[in-house]
Amino acid sequence: MRAVIDTNVLVSGLLWHGIPHRLIEQIRAGTLTLIASSALLAELDEVIRRPKFHAILARSRTDPDRTLAELRRLAETGDPPPLPASVSRDPHDDAVLALAVAAQADVIVSGDEDLLTLGAYQDIRILAPAEALAATTQ
Repeated sequence: MRAVIDTNVLVSGLLWHGIPHRLIEQIRAGTLTLIASSALLAELDEVIRRPKFHAILARSRTDPDRTLAELRRLAETGDPPPLPASVSRDPHDDAVLALAVAAQADVIVSGDEDLLTLGAYQDIRILAPAEALAATTQ
């Protein structure tokens, strides 16, 4: 399964245990393909470097550089053209949708209500992490 995973879910999966972490484990195992863009990776880079995450990373014996390097190794990356017209209530989310379409993703995984409320975009399902995990283990 090919998935665009929103930054909020990636941060949760990288820093804590739980369902988002199980999705990260599936990426590491090769049963889920992570699709990313330069913009999404830059956003993740900015978020994971916030001071509030320093102690969590230190307890995990890692740092932002190593964490991001691993994710970059695991991800299939591309930079899609923007959508021809705005779709989401949040214009930032259109970049996620554009990436999913360009990369022919099967799903978008997000905790963002602006994306989840769409349900799907161009036959690409938009799922909460628990729904995505269930879909990958069927």
